[in-house]
Amino acid sequence: MSQYALVTDIGGTNARFALYNLTTNELSAITKILIAKHDVLLTLIKDYLATQSVKIDMACIAIACPIDDEDVITMTNNDLSFSRSELIRELNLTTLEVINDFTAVSTSIPKLLPQDVVKIGGGEPDLNYPIAIYGAGTGLGVSHLININGHWISLSGEGGHTELPMTNDEEDRILVQLRKKFGRVSTERFLSGNGIVNIYQALLQINNQPIEDITPDIIVQRALDNSCPICLQTLNHFCTFMGRFGGNLVLTLNTQGGVYIAGGIVPRFIEFFKKSAFRDAFENKGRMSFLVKKVPVYVITHKDPGLFGAGVYLQNSLEKC
Repeated sequence: MSQYALVTDIGGTNARFALYNLTTNELSAITKILIAKHDVLLTLIKDYLATQSVKIDMACIAIACPIDDEDVITMTNNDLSFSRSELIRELNLTTLEVINDFTAVSTSIPKLLPQDVVKIGGGEPDLNYPIAIYGAGTGLGVSHLININGHWISLSGEGGHTELPMTNDEEDRILVQLRKKFGRVSTERFLSGNGIVNIYQALLQINNQPIEDITPDIIVQRALDNSCPICLQTLNHFCTFMGRFGGNLVLTLNTQGGVYIAGGIVPRFIEFFKKSAFRDAFENKGRMSFLVKKVPVYVITHKDPGLFGAGVYLQNSLEKC
């Protein structure tokens, strides 16, 4: 058995590859690429491994889509697909694990160090209860961890495709604009990179301004430097919606073990996030507010929790054998 395993974190926009040392539990040779329309995962992996000098016979593929028992896996937010059996055959693998990307992120949490997270309110976690994990990136990932006899088990799901309730007239107007565009409006339509653009463009329409093609990065930057009132309004709505959704996760599984925010968006403006209405929206749960108030929230600042979690998942699987 090789000392190293291949781990990947395949999102809707970027693909990350690394080697995971099964002895030291460390990542190395981390590579990030932008996924192109006609990319083939097997080719991407072969190209990556061609730059490495170690033997690989095990891999864990963490990928942003539902995972079932089918041989062919197809992504949700891009055209990438692959065959498990082809990967095993072409890469000469003895072990291949394929997991949801937020299963990987959640698996990393028990192994994260204090410097890998930033706490935003709440008390101390009670690890006798479940943990919730969610994060905005190209899409909205959601997962949970439960402790069974001292072992953390990840519960994968597609919570980003639930609906997000609106609580006031202004939010209702935003939802009306998104409904015109999408019909059914999932939470992911608000809480993602594209979600930031959706909120911004809805506010433009509400204010009778022409629609502007824009990236989420520009909206965030204009909000942070206070150069665009509608961009600032957009980012405030985003933080509020993040809080509301996180509080909903607490109530769903009573996640007094804590709530962890992953994804590439929030860490870019974490100081703004701390001062935003996030925590108020998180705790505003009516008769259950007393329960949610004590639950701590942590923003994951580790650069590659998906890659790290994929390695930990593989390590845990080998230990069970």
